[in-house]
Amino acid sequence: MNSIFIIAHSPLAHAMRQCALHVFPDSESSIAALDVLPNVSPDETLAAARITLAQLQRTPRSQVLVLADVFGATPCNVAQKLVDGVRSRLVAGVNLPMLLRAVSYRNEPLDTLVQRALTGGTAGVMQVAVAAPQNQARRKHSDQDIRDHQQ
Repeated sequence: MNSIFIIAHSPLAHAMRQCALHVFPDSESSIAALDVLPNVSPDETLAAARITLAQLQRTPRSQVLVLADVFGATPCNVAQKLVDGVRSRLVAGVNLPMLLRAVSYRNEPLDTLVQRALTGGTAGVMQVAVAAPQNQARRKHSDQDIRDHQQ
C-alpha cells in the first residue's frame, strides 16, 4: 500500500490530514503531514521531511506520494529535494479533492496514484451554478423591476 505525505505551509498540512482522516479514519498510518513554519529554515524542514519519509518507506516496496501546496514555495522546494522519482513522486497544488482521491486509490501502483490525484484535483475545481435557496421559488422577472432580484 502506498503512503501519502503532505508538505504545506502551516497549518495546512495537518488540517488536510485531519480532513482526510475524517473521511477515511482507517488510513491514519498511511498519511503523514509536515507543516512548514515561517521561522524554520529550509534545511531544518528538509531534515524533518527526510525522517517522515523514512518512516513511511519502512519496507523496500513502500512507495510515497508527496503532495505540496504551492509550486515554487518552500514546501515544494523541500519536497523536490526529497523525492527520488522511483519510490516517491511529487505533485504540487494539493487540494482536498486531490487528497481524498489519492487516499481512495492508495492501493494502486504509484504511477496510477499520481494520475488519480491529478484527476481528483482538477475535477474537484469547478464553478457551481447559482440556484434558488431550497424551498424558495424564484420570482418571475418583470421588465419594470429589473434591479429587484432574489437574495
